[in-house]
Amino acid sequence: MASGARAPGPEDSVRTASPDRRGEKGVSAPTGAVGTLKSAASRVRSVVASPRPVKGKAGREAARRRLQLLPASQAEVGEEGAEVEEKEPLLSVPEEDEEEAWPLPPVCMFPMRGMWRDEKVALYCDEVLQGCKAEDADGAMSKYLSEKLKLKDKWLGVWKTNPELFFVKYEEASIPFVGILVEVICKPHQSSSSCFKVTVSVAEPFSSNIANIPRGLVNEILEELEHSVPLLEVYPVEGQDSDNHDIALALEVVRFFYDFLWRDWDDEESCENYTALIEERINLWCDIQDGTIPGPIAQRFKKTLEKYKNKRVELIEYQSNIKEDPSAAETVECWKKYYEIVMLCGLLKMWEDLRLRVHGPFFPRILRRRKGKRDFGKTITHIVAKVITTDMVKDLSSDTLLQQHDDLDLALDSCYSGDTVVIFPGEYQAVNLALLTDDIIIKGVGKREEIMITSEPSHDSFVVSKADNVKLMHLSLIQQGTVDGIVVVESGHMTLENCVLKCEGTGVCVLTGAALTITDSEITGAQGAGVELYPGSTAILERNEIHHCNNLRTSDNSKSTLGGVNMKVLPTPKLKMTNNHIYNNNGYGVSILQPTEQFFIIAEAFNKGAASGDKKDDSMLSRVMQNLNLEMSNNKIEANLKGDIRIVTS
Repeated sequence: MASGARAPGPEDSVRTASPDRRGEKGVSAPTGAVGTLKSAASRVRSVVASPRPVKGKAGREAARRRLQLLPASQAEVGEEGAEVEEKEPLLSVPEEDEEEAWPLPPVCMFPMRGMWRDEKVALYCDEVLQGCKAEDADGAMSKYLSEKLKLKDKWLGVWKTNPELFFVKYEEASIPFVGILVEVICKPHQSSSSCFKVTVSVAEPFSSNIANIPRGLVNEILEELEHSVPLLEVYPVEGQDSDNHDIALALEVVRFFYDFLWRDWDDEESCENYTALIEERINLWCDIQDGTIPGPIAQRFKKTLEKYKNKRVELIEYQSNIKEDPSAAETVECWKKYYEIVMLCGLLKMWEDLRLRVHGPFFPRILRRRKGKRDFGKTITHIVAKVITTDMVKDLSSDTLLQQHDDLDLALDSCYSGDTVVIFPGEYQAVNLALLTDDIIIKGVGKREEIMITSEPSHDSFVVSKADNVKLMHLSLIQQGTVDGIVVVESGHMTLENCVLKCEGTGVCVLTGAALTITDSEITGAQGAGVELYPGSTAILERNEIHHCNNLRTSDNSKSTLGGVNMKVLPTPKLKMTNNHIYNNNGYGVSILQPTEQFFIIAEAFNKGAASGDKKDDSMLSRVMQNLNLEMSNNKIEANLKGDIRIVTS
């Protein structure tokens, strides 16, 4: 269970209903190319057609043949109006062999995302792991689970297993799992909680999420498994006593550990404080859930983790297929796969360390040398338009050197420090906006809404600068598909003047040591905060509108705090805000994040409640703003979901 995917959880259920809803139809097994029921004995048993009704084992084969021939679109169609293809005769299956499964009863649901961050930390670090080392974590989980299983040795549950056990071919979206109502006799003997197995038998009434699954096939597969299935694939059903609820919660705790907190490399490396590492992973998971890490970036982490798991499985399978001494080519291939796994492992470790996460996989470094000034010392104005007329350049001085481009990328690639790029109305894309290393001005001519620059969805970054001074003026930046901030200032200074920023991923990000000035602009739609200030950064915000940010709808919005402007403290960033309108954000207008164990921005006289923003005391807030180099005047902060200003401790 630790390295592979577990059986889908309750949230994946295809159909959930109480057992008394006898007449409700279930999901019929897909057919044809979608799904073909497997024989439990051989997995690929051939089927011989028979024109007469058959019973027993042959009847089960006939049921599989029937499902294979029935078109998927007719799987849930009743007798009325059902048209049967006449290409091949359907086998007649007796009614006693066509028992339709009842709907599955609801299972106990204990979603871990419903727990507070500190509750998760206390549960795993203090109660379950209790300061153990990484190599002892599996034993600690086993001990915790064993104690809970002593509460009751027999109960009803839904066994959710991989469809491959029942189907030769299937579509994952169509059949995420096969669920069977079973009676569980819980007498685990294994030492590893991830390998616990329990004895199960089909419970009455026969129930499944696949309405027309043959009961005989289910019994046959269970017999082959000797009625022993992994405990973590079984979910206790609702309506039983409190002991069953305790068992269900314990199972969810263990599943969450192996799915989200455990890593394959944990017991292979020495770790002085394993519980501290688990706490970091809990924080990472919570940051993903509450939107602190925006959705697109969270997806990148999840894909990286999934790729790591898949590559590890690939290597194991590849090695197992080498029967004799490996050839030179096979040895090279093994090493290639191994180093790919090592690289992915290192990247994942960066995500798990908050200090590295800020400057690690979030923001790839610019790999481009600064050009500097031209050899002859002149600057050029680059005109970006399909055609150029004298009227378009009438406001330029007579000694201006001009180059005309019909492509924004070409214009940016031709720039040296001091150049200006003038863009006329139209829609443009330019991957070179993510490689700004020279001091240039990029400005639109006309209404800013008519000069639209969209991101390239296949790239991670949109606008990224590490130049000393870059200015963007009179433009609309429209983010599509990229996962980094719509604008990322890695170093140096960037100015945004009279721009519209329509975010899809993160908002504007100012990294440590970088500076940003935004005036007369509009920022909207960010999945995190509209403006993210990292430790040691500097920003001036004047006459801007920041609204409808942190629009990522998480399952736990009540704990989401990001909104208009977010500051990460340690060391403190500097922020000056004047005449801004910050409204209708899905968190706070301004949130200040401080790591409580490393740095305290509050004076000793401040109590814990005031530090977390629970008390609204103007004098205290004034002192906090002074400590943070935070200047705020004449701003209109209103209608934000959580409130105006919040000091958040993590």
